[in-house]
Amino acid sequence: MKAEIIPVGTEILLGNIVDTNSSFLANQLPALGIDLYFISTAGDNLKRLVETLKRAWGRADIIITTGGLGPTQDDITRDAIGELVNEDLEVDDKLWRELQDLLRRFTGEIPQSNMRQATVIPSARVIPNRMGTAPGWWVEKDSHIVIALPGPSEEMKMMWQEGVLPELEKRATGEVILSRTIKTFRLAEARVDELVADVSRLSNPTLGTYINPDGVHLRITAKATNKAEAQRLISQSEEQIRNVLSPYIWGVDDDTLASVIGDLLTARNLSLATMESCTQGLLCSTLAGSRDSCPYFKGGLLACCNEARVACGVDASIMEHSGQESVDTALAMAGAVRRNLNTDVGMGVTGNLNIAENSGEAFIGLSCDRFEHTFAHKLRGNLSRMKQRIVYAALFDLRRVLLEEVQCT
Repeated sequence: MKAEIIPVGTEILLGNIVDTNSSFLANQLPALGIDLYFISTAGDNLKRLVETLKRAWGRADIIITTGGLGPTQDDITRDAIGELVNEDLEVDDKLWRELQDLLRRFTGEIPQSNMRQATVIPSARVIPNRMGTAPGWWVEKDSHIVIALPGPSEEMKMMWQEGVLPELEKRATGEVILSRTIKTFRLAEARVDELVADVSRLSNPTLGTYINPDGVHLRITAKATNKAEAQRLISQSEEQIRNVLSPYIWGVDDDTLASVIGDLLTARNLSLATMESCTQGLLCSTLAGSRDSCPYFKGGLLACCNEARVACGVDASIMEHSGQESVDTALAMAGAVRRNLNTDVGMGVTGNLNIAENSGEAFIGLSCDRFEHTFAHKLRGNLSRMKQRIVYAALFDLRRVLLEEVQCT
């Protein structure tokens, strides 16, 4: 089966809101063996929405819309689906009574415009909405399925789980589509593509590469008649990829560099503290925001000037001799924060960021009783991108050191 998702709303086209519904649904379909080839966003214009629905009708078995089920005049999804299947909307008296009871309990008033949410077409089966006033639709006609879901994400997800997913599972073809994402750092996308060329040529599983702020990701997607076979196909390709990219692979699927660092520190019973300057607190925020970070991440110090660094324990003579932005200063920052916060590992991050030229350099220092390491990195991009890149580079450096230094207590 082939599906198309149609998010509805001019606010999406204008960039006022981010369409997270489509990414959620796109992630749900593969496990059902349903291929998704198109996501087509339509604004609040009846003619254009009907045209979008007709185009989807011609190339998909299942059409899933999100949004446009509210009570206002610009909520046109019901009207568009009615026009698509050539059926007229009528008020469902039972649905309208239930909606009135709901409005009376929660708002104390019953606007007549809400009656629009109680209109249906003859072929529509209503999908209940426990969290809001907009019921969904399940429409079957001429070997097609049209599913209309509300725009608010929590309502949409609840309705999907309770009213749509069980029905689609009954109709599953027996095929499954599974994916696995392998995450790399420090290699350009073109170089990654060259190294995995043999895997890229396969038709099943397929391999896609794409750039993220934390490196180049490779997504392996396999289709099979059962889950075990799909996993076998993915494992074969993953083994090939690891054979050529192993030094650069830092995680898979939902891993983040911060969570990977946390797992390594926890496994080695180590604690970490940071001192940073040019990243302006982003490193500390990234580590502290990872799941269950309190046991291993003791905190971070923000020291953007020499006076602050000296106050935090950095020897002023090191900055005078080597420069305030240097690997020696980064290492001194790492040692100072390790002493101040009494941790096993200290990390210092500093650098020069030339905003006018969109370039810079970063210096990383790592300090522990058993080792000291420094790293330097060249940077390109705007200020936000460079700061983010420094954080990921620092975490990747720390990961590599933790893996190499089996025991550093």
